[in-house]
Amino acid sequence: MAKYARLRERLARELPQVALLEARAASDGELALVHTPSYIDAVRTGTLAPALQREIGFPWSPAMAERARRSVGATVQACRRAMAGSGLAANLAGGTHHAHADKGSGFCVFNDAAVAARLMQAEHARSHRARGMLRVAIVDLDVHQGNGTAKIFAHDDSVFTLSLHGAKNFPFRKEPGDLDVELPDGCGDAEYLEALERALEEMERRFEPGLVIYLAGADPHEGDRLGRLKLSFDGLETRDRRVLDWAWTRRVPLAFVMAGGYGTDMEATVQVQMNTYRTALGYAARWQSASLAAMPGATVGAAARWHNAAP
Repeated sequence: MAKYARLRERLARELPQVALLEARAASDGELALVHTPSYIDAVRTGTLAPALQREIGFPWSPAMAERARRSVGATVQACRRAMAGSGLAANLAGGTHHAHADKGSGFCVFNDAAVAARLMQAEHARSHRARGMLRVAIVDLDVHQGNGTAKIFAHDDSVFTLSLHGAKNFPFRKEPGDLDVELPDGCGDAEYLEALERALEEMERRFEPGLVIYLAGADPHEGDRLGRLKLSFDGLETRDRRVLDWAWTRRVPLAFVMAGGYGTDMEATVQVQMNTYRTALGYAARWQSASLAAMPGATVGAAARWHNAAP
């Protein structure tokens, strides 16, 4: 858990362009877009059965329940900000992709990407009745398959779930998503990036999103205790750049979350995440410049100032 505080500290010190906002807690109604009322109530009241707590991986406490709600709320806020015109925003935590509708698993209580996708679709429907359903792509590059997300959207053509993950890693029983790419233990930069390129090409052939939610997991890094892959810092930065560029060139708003990271050296995990933010800042500037250029009377001087604004 200490990595989240460490990431925030480094962002505040090293990347002051990133505007840090307090995460709001997701409401029961928002969570109920994905999760069953009985499960939401059990998390709220602390009445989770012991077996369910064991599957999540840590015991219930009021702080655990509050954090789970705020982790969802932060992803919702990031999606709203990206959709509202900034084009790009992020949650310093999130990526809780093992949570199912009726239970948590693998350190995941509520499924933030799933709730955010459903809520953005509902809000889009209210605001743009004539434009049809908002289509959401969840690009999951955590080293573990997002089995909860895949199960939640198994019969939903409006959400596309793409996952690159370790074939022999947790969860050992995978749930089929729209596009699953299994990678062997020891997979390095070249093999991974080639697989990612093919996956993005395949997704584009099959799906046209209006929003991308990107799980930028740090756990494919070669120093991760649980990852079993061998990506370098440079390889992961290239991965991030490719996903961000894919969305930018198509002008699709993107919200990213940090997902997993369990480095033997915690600083290595945080460094992977810092690299993601540094890469994202360049694309945030592009979105800001494009938004300003679309405004009547925009000037070059104004655009230069916006390049230094918080994303």
